[in-house]
Amino acid sequence: MAKIWIDALTPKQIIFFNELRKHLDDAGFEILFTTREFRETIGLVKLKKIPCKTVGKHGGASLKDKLIASTRRILDLIEIVSSEDITLAISFSSPECARVAFGLGIPHIAVNDSPHSKFVAKLTIPLSKYLLSPKVIPKNVWVNFGISKDRIIQYNALDPVAWLKNFRPNDRVISDLNLDLQRSIIVIRETETYASYLRGLVESITPICETFVPPLLKKLGEDIQIVLLPRDEMQKDHLKQLFEDKNVIIPEEAVDGASLLYYSTLLIGGGGTMNAEAALLGTPVISMYPGPPTYVEKYLMKKKLIFREKSIEGSIQRAVYIVRNKKLREEIRKRGRNLLRQMENPIDKIFSTIIREVA
Repeated sequence: MAKIWIDALTPKQIIFFNELRKHLDDAGFEILFTTREFRETIGLVKLKKIPCKTVGKHGGASLKDKLIASTRRILDLIEIVSSEDITLAISFSSPECARVAFGLGIPHIAVNDSPHSKFVAKLTIPLSKYLLSPKVIPKNVWVNFGISKDRIIQYNALDPVAWLKNFRPNDRVISDLNLDLQRSIIVIRETETYASYLRGLVESITPICETFVPPLLKKLGEDIQIVLLPRDEMQKDHLKQLFEDKNVIIPEEAVDGASLLYYSTLLIGGGGTMNAEAALLGTPVISMYPGPPTYVEKYLMKKKLIFREKSIEGSIQRAVYIVRNKKLREEIRKRGRNLLRQMENPIDKIFSTIIREVA
């Protein structure tokens, strides 16, 4: 049976490709699953019990350090992958995976829902045999990165559907974080301040939490529980210093994000994946993504599942309104879950593409 190499670099990619891994494993494929050293990725690998090799690490904030980390990871991957009989490589536009696969003559399939991450797209899409992407992103957008339309395969879904289609919430996350379901839960997901596509757009290490926590505590006080989800150790340590005497929760380890969002009243999100995940679970979302709205965000805004205000003050007022308006939350929950039911599972489309390629 063919051996498939999966390279997953971020928490979203770990969860997404773990679903594909299970499909491939059930079909009898051999799998090489790799990731890199990064706080949440390693935590999720352990949480999901994924057989995985950790190769290299995240490069941090500076362009030089990113380049050095990527170069070293490429060299390490060459040694590992060249000793394996790999038939096909697949990644969420991992620059190292695409480059190593191309250099070793292994077909690479890219999955991507983030054309706003232009540098990553430029480094990976021209080297990929196929690109799989949500239908809400026009093919013409991807063609600009060096791939023909006939090699773009679209799925009628957003990426979180991959792990939400058969999702069952686990209330253990509530007890683990010492939360009370009788009180409102507000989750704040910090922005990825090190992301290349956000260079120059964020000034603080934790801009979302610093902006929202003080006014929410002042306006809602004992009525709410706030869970802060940092992206890395530096953000976590910074948040602990900022809010050590405040009534907020900062998890020490990676958490079951989908279950937490399922039981939450509101997500204030500085990224993309968790915003879409919450929206499809029917949890109201206020987007504080620092850049222009992405294609996915625009789609969910049209569906009235994500709200994006023009000012910080407007966002805070919106948050208070949502927390105090149960009827609105019920309407959003119904819309989100209906949308989730209507979407296909992207893993099915990716799996069938792999089967055709290795047949």
